[in-house]
Amino acid sequence: MRQLTIAHAHCDLYCGVYDPAQAKIEAMSVHKIAQKYQDSTDPVFKDRALLLKEERAELVKHHLMVLWADFFTEEHRKEHSELDDLMWRGIHQAGEAKKSADPAEGEKLLDLIDQIGEIFWKTDKAKDMGVYPPS
Repeated sequence: MRQLTIAHAHCDLYCGVYDPAQAKIEAMSVHKIAQKYQDSTDPVFKDRALLLKEERAELVKHHLMVLWADFFTEEHRKEHSELDDLMWRGIHQAGEAKKSADPAEGEKLLDLIDQIGEIFWKTDKAKDMGVYPPS
């Protein structure tokens, strides 16, 4: 009998669809869930909120890693000397927000994603791959 192996990726086919908005949407959820957690007195709700917040924070880490590894090039890293540190701090901050119920950790994460987004949209490559360009 043949065993089926399931693989998950974004997407290593080089689909050409990248946008920091994916990370930002998840980070906004992390922030809002932490706020709702703080406002609630329902222990069941609070347990669910923590679980969902941690899942969303892990997705932020994933989306940032995809941008860092698959979208940004060596040329981008040279043009934007702060990029590697910014990406590392964003991924690290997603971990901080994951393990914290403090909405301020989500705010820090959103700020870092916005900085990453600024660099993303400065690249010529983003014009053909980004979904939600800034207005």
